[in-house]
Amino acid sequence: MTATQGHAGVNGAGATHVGGRLRNEDAFVAEGPVFVVADGMGGHIAGAEAAAAAVAAFAAIADDGPLTPDDVARAHVHARELVAEVQRQVGGDSGTTLTGGVAVMHGGSPWWMVVNVGDSRTYVLDGGQLRQVTVDHSHVQELVDRGSITPAQALIHPDRNILTRAIGDGIHEMDAWLVPQIPGRRLVVASDGLMKEVDDATIGRVAALTGGPAETAEALVDLAVGRGAADNVTVVVADAAFVTPSGADPAPWPMWGEHDDGDTTPSTRRRGDA
Repeated sequence: MTATQGHAGVNGAGATHVGGRLRNEDAFVAEGPVFVVADGMGGHIAGAEAAAAAVAAFAAIADDGPLTPDDVARAHVHARELVAEVQRQVGGDSGTTLTGGVAVMHGGSPWWMVVNVGDSRTYVLDGGQLRQVTVDHSHVQELVDRGSITPAQALIHPDRNILTRAIGDGIHEMDAWLVPQIPGRRLVVASDGLMKEVDDATIGRVAALTGGPAETAEALVDLAVGRGAADNVTVVVADAAFVTPSGADPAPWPMWGEHDDGDTTPSTRRRGDA
């Protein structure tokens, strides 16, 4: 399934496939200025419903505009409210990851506001170089940060599916970054079904060479599925035509987890300025 939309200088698309699962518990929105992916927590009651609820909260602001970081923060709160309602309806645990980019205006300048809860990922592609913006909220990421295992070992670690943060876990925190919009810069957003099958270097090559967002999203999903993806695979790709002026000040964003609970805290593990 693919959806494509251009809006206010932003063009993007998404694609998803059930992979080896019995049903697809991923959800995405790629319309207006909003490009996000949610991955319902496998093994939990109503994981698909939780992912759909979280995405619905962000889809609800897709026709508003121009958006601000505060609008995105409110959508995150709404997402948690909707997932909590799913939990009440099913009478059990339900949760989801959520990540992606929203085109916002801040301080009079256009930015990508990248958000993340969980271990789905948002990357930026610049001149063929792919860099991960988000930081995984996962047990294996914490082991990598402590130097206990390597990133390669994390991919096959038996605890690789254990999340330290998700929408629906009661922690009520979201990582957020303001990333400049630069000509040629591309956002690539994906559920972990992609990263389980395709390494970052290959993701970067495909995203740089395939073509428009729709073709790229479909090519990455097809690649993962062709390699025997056991999990759902969802990819959203977005390009922006606007340019963040050199020297534009992102303050007071990004927010680096002002409530440090020792749980995968981005303030101590910043990936570097995008």
